[in-house]
Amino acid sequence: MVYSLGIDIGSAFSKGILLGDEKVLASQAMPSGGDFKMAADKIRKNLLDTVGISSKDISYTVATGYGSKNVTFADSLMTDLSCHGRGVFSSYPSVRTLVDVGDLYSKAFRIDGEGNLTNFLLSGKCAGGSGRILLVIAKVLGVKVEDIGELSLRSKKMVEFSTGCVVFAESEAVSRLAEGVAKEDLLAGIHRALAAQLVSLAERIKIEKDLALVGGGARDSGLIKAVEDAVGYSITVPPEPHMTAAIGAAIMAFEKAGA
Repeated sequence: MVYSLGIDIGSAFSKGILLGDEKVLASQAMPSGGDFKMAADKIRKNLLDTVGISSKDISYTVATGYGSKNVTFADSLMTDLSCHGRGVFSSYPSVRTLVDVGDLYSKAFRIDGEGNLTNFLLSGKCAGGSGRILLVIAKVLGVKVEDIGELSLRSKKMVEFSTGCVVFAESEAVSRLAEGVAKEDLLAGIHRALAAQLVSLAERIKIEKDLALVGGGARDSGLIKAVEDAVGYSITVPPEPHMTAAIGAAIMAFEKAGA
């Protein structure tokens, strides 16, 4: 059996996928913390222990993500855009446009009929266009970030946010709370504001169906609905959208092992 490993070191979370002849044998996700190398080493150990093999059994390892240069055991590095593309394409070959909602940045990119990257665009430096704004607002509201999606779907009177900036959105949320606005209405409003920025980013590279949402932010059901409302049709969201880059990295590692 050919074992291949994909490691995705994100700014907030790190992920790993271990394949055996292109089949997922084990997966792992954990906070990146302040030490990317330690996170990578721990993920690899956990994956190997789960399957009961050693590092010598791994034929090839591909690392990707914000802290990929800290994965000292990787055989090669690939961009997270390329890895997301391959990861999504392996299960959803009809997808042509992807939006990755990361912690620091969001990215819109296009792939061809073989899953290869053809065009991309990154969000600006302001975290208002990334998943960070959801973390900030969740903290302001005293709500667990994993609960904000479902809570926002209960909104009866969505709040309009006048800014997409994290700092001003946080201030606006505090003011609206003081006015007695319901948490679910605030969350629905911030989801719509973020969705508008994501769709605008994707439109700049010309959206081609099917459209997929990936990254940690894609685990938020409220954001998924807001994006679908913005584009006017259903979008593709993998069951574990935060793992797609790690899956793509593992697939590419398998291919390189057999090259």
